Amino acid sequence: MSYRILALCAIILGVGCVANGARPNPPPTTKSAIVSLPAPDTEGSLSLEAAMSRRHSVRAFMDTPLALEEIGQLLWAAQGITRDWGGRTAPSAGALYPLELYIVTQDHVASYRPDQHAMEIILDGDRRQAVWAAGLQQDPLAQAPLIVVITGVYERTRAKYGERAERYVHLEAGHAAQNLLLEAVALGLGAVPIGAFYDDGIAKALELPAEASPLYLIPVGHPQKSE
Repeated sequence: MSYRILALCAIILGVGCVANGARPNPPPTTKSAIVSLPAPDTEGSLSLEAAMSRRHSVRAFMDTPLALEEIGQLLWAAQGITRDWGGRTAPSAGALYPLELYIVTQDHVASYRPDQHAMEIILDGDRRQAVWAAGLQQDPLAQAPLIVVITGVYERTRAKYGERAERYVHLEAGHAAQNLLLEAVALGLGAVPIGAFYDDGIAKALELPAEASPLYLIPVGHPQKSE
């Protein structure tokens, strides 16, 4: 049986199986609510050079949930607004901002709304097991208390840049991901970027809009001491 078939089986069966002793996901329900996030810290106490020096891929996490302040700071680092006209922390071709961020925790799936520095809860319940299955059963996806999913809406950029749009969106996803990874270091957290997953499986697990293409999965949490 091919690796792809095995992985697809994991996607189909993953919601009902157990990863690292975790319980299967309960059936989630759809929910919509806006949660304001604490104002981001724009000064910080760690230099950029120190954050770059300390950054490394962390793949083993404690199960301690992240505080709302930490979640808000991570999302702001990736896509927060820094200018009155709407400019953000990551550069964007034509200032079109095609990225949409989603977060997955034990409680819900939410999307980040940069204009309000808030998150909109769109699904109630724990979808991490389904993300783990669609992510080729990689351990960090099973362990991390938070998974940030970076998606791209190509049409926002394609309207102006045509066939170059896909390249520009992917470059922007890299900018946002690096910001998030460095912010994780500044907060004393660990993270790892993951690009190996089945797009359709992630989209189905999180019930993403049809126009939102998953580009990156970034598990974040408190590193285990062995890391």
